[in-house]
Amino acid sequence: MTVFSGTGVRVIGLISGTSIDGIDVAAAELRADGDTVVLSPLGQLEVPYPETLREALLAALPPNPCDAEQLTKLDTLVGQAFAEAATRGVEELAGGEADVVASLGQTVFHWVEDGIARGTLQLGNPAWIAERTGLPVVADLRVRDVAAGGHGAPLASTLDALWLREMAALGPVAALNIGGIANITVVPADGAVLAYDTGPGNALMDIAAHRVTGGVQRADLGGALALRGSVRPDLLARLLLDPYYAAAPPKSTGKELFHVAYLDTALDGLPPVGAEDLLATLTELTAVTIAAECRRHDTATVIVSGGGADNPALMAALARNLPGTALKTSDDHGLPRAGKEAYLTILLGWLTWSGVPGNLPSATGARGDRLLGSITPGAGPLRLPAPHSSTVTRLRVAAKTGER
Repeated sequence: MTVFSGTGVRVIGLISGTSIDGIDVAAAELRADGDTVVLSPLGQLEVPYPETLREALLAALPPNPCDAEQLTKLDTLVGQAFAEAATRGVEELAGGEADVVASLGQTVFHWVEDGIARGTLQLGNPAWIAERTGLPVVADLRVRDVAAGGHGAPLASTLDALWLREMAALGPVAALNIGGIANITVVPADGAVLAYDTGPGNALMDIAAHRVTGGVQRADLGGALALRGSVRPDLLARLLLDPYYAAAPPKSTGKELFHVAYLDTALDGLPPVGAEDLLATLTELTAVTIAAECRRHDTATVIVSGGGADNPALMAALARNLPGTALKTSDDHGLPRAGKEAYLTILLGWLTWSGVPGNLPSATGARGDRLLGSITPGAGPLRLPAPHSSTVTRLRVAAKTGER
């Protein structure tokens, strides 16, 4: 990668994951130091969606129908929610001053046919963010990689490849993010970095928890239901027959596959499955499919982030399925697990702002390096950094930066 050196750039990062709980916000200052990107975290927070907006987003996901009117309204409402979140990020995390906002938006559809990504849609029009904050906004970060033949995911591979390179000298390291969908980045001691979605993270567990609690819970809080249940071998075996697991990477998936009707089809014709056994089985499914991919690459260490890292039942299942593997969280290496994807967004935004390709073709399957996204101007003219090239091979997470 070629980057531009100079004074630090203060970036606000925004993303809402496939669980659609709310907007993750982070702030950081980034600068180039020789072959290293230095990321100094300023803090992170989560801004919940208004309940009516969250319900509308969930109702728009496949296999439900969704028309142009709904999409237009959702794109606007999500954009306004992201604008409010960005404002809070500037004021509460960045001391009232930032240079640029980066947004990965809210994914509502990821179009994959025959193993080929053909399109992807993220809502949250950046014009609302630019208008509210007065800052330029880097957004639509996935589409260019898809246009270049990639999957547009997992873009976490860009951060993980730089961040974990030195650790991988002791043996292959996997960075694992467990959101609605689980994905891994495998960083070897040498050679190409791989990254892909392993399958459902919390997606099916969240559907089941919502159903068996009569809508009281959005998730299996603390893994309590799963911990009281037992795995149903018949249901697990049926779920593991899905051809996605046998497909070779690069590959990506989403809630357009792992949804309510998918779970109903899996349960059809089986003897009744109790609530706790259902959660135990779906938790085991996530752990087994993740562990199989980690073993495939002989990973010595797995670094976990995302909401799934807070589920004791899932973490215990992972440990059981990965004996001899060191399980850590991203907190152990300076990136809070709840905010890692927002810091990823910050890095991607900074790369684009600096004129640097942000994808990793060995991970996404793209034909080559590409500048990602589009830039929406803020209140004034765009003033991009003057180029001064060097090659970056590492990312260092520094101590929190103080006020300017």
